[in-house]
Amino acid sequence: MKPRIVKANQGTTKLATADKFVGKVLHDQIFVPEDPSRLRVSRVTFTPGGRTNWHSHAVGQVLYVLSGVGRYQLDGEAVQEILAGDTVIIPPNARHWHGAAPDQMMCHLALSESDDTGAATDWLEPVSEAAYTAPTA
Repeated sequence: MKPRIVKANQGTTKLATADKFVGKVLHDQIFVPEDPSRLRVSRVTFTPGGRTNWHSHAVGQVLYVLSGVGRYQLDGEAVQEILAGDTVIIPPNARHWHGAAPDQMMCHLALSESDDTGAATDWLEPVSEAAYTAPTA
């Protein structure tokens, strides 16, 4: 890894793929792992109703909500509302999803690492509309 400044205008915003997300979700890659680091950082903007599929991360994940109102659910627990300034800490291999509220956008930084074998994210099935619209705790 070499020291440098990556200018904001060097990257491009991409539409997240339908095999991993529901709704319109925009993805900006902030940092891709470079040896010796295994850290990945992304800015993800969810339009109302947009969300990830169920998924897990080999080394866990940290979400920092930059703006808006979102939702997060750890499998087996109630849906939680997340707001700008909130930090969500997700343990390794914990099945979960996150996204915008039904009527508001949400943008977060997502930080995760790959493990010693290179495993990072295990993408699973879409979150059902019933699970997504369940009342928040």
